[in-house]
Amino acid sequence: MTALPDMPLSGAPTHNSLWRDEGGTSMRALGYFIGAFAVALLLGIGSAWYMIERGSMLTTTRVGPWTSWLSEGNPNADPYTRAHLARSGRLPLTSTAARYFVARTDSGGSHLSPQCEYRISGGPLNARWWSLALYDSQGSIIPNPSNRYSFNSEEAIRRSDGSYEIYLSKSARPGNWLPSGTDPYRDLKLLLRVYGPRETDANGIGQIPDESLPTIERVRCE
Repeated sequence: MTALPDMPLSGAPTHNSLWRDEGGTSMRALGYFIGAFAVALLLGIGSAWYMIERGSMLTTTRVGPWTSWLSEGNPNADPYTRAHLARSGRLPLTSTAARYFVARTDSGGSHLSPQCEYRISGGPLNARWWSLALYDSQGSIIPNPSNRYSFNSEEAIRRSDGSYEIYLSKSARPGNWLPSGTDPYRDLKLLLRVYGPRETDANGIGQIPDESLPTIERVRCE
């Protein structure tokens, strides 16, 4: 009687099917690993960019729309502050001699847009001198026919109590007018420089009272 070849039991996996299962599991595991690595990489790059661009409560202070880096110009500044300054291309004085405040939004939290008009209202600052300048997101001045890029404490029209209003818009306004340009897609940011603060804290950092920083009110948008 001729012996029949061994036959796999019905439903039992063959060698080929086992190989396919193991190969599929390995490919899925590799896919999960690559996906997790990509997500971790994006999160790492994103968090590093945010820390360099916007800072954290350990490196910056925030008042309304204004952000200030506490260790600007300090040779012993933290790595994020040094990277932020390297990216901006600025060479600031130490925070004992000057303070710098940046605003990318109005006081309501909306991004500054050339399509809108803003009223920047402020009062006297307890410092020797200040200036308020407008830049795009890359730190470049914004071309305009008036060649007006900033105002400072000596040239801004002020009231008898030292308060002032600066209008930021693309169309001319009476008084202190800061042109925002004609490119509707340009991102804007304001830089307030305060030199020679007359009050400092225990670390020698110039103190600018929160209430003395200007407000940025959106008047209208097109």
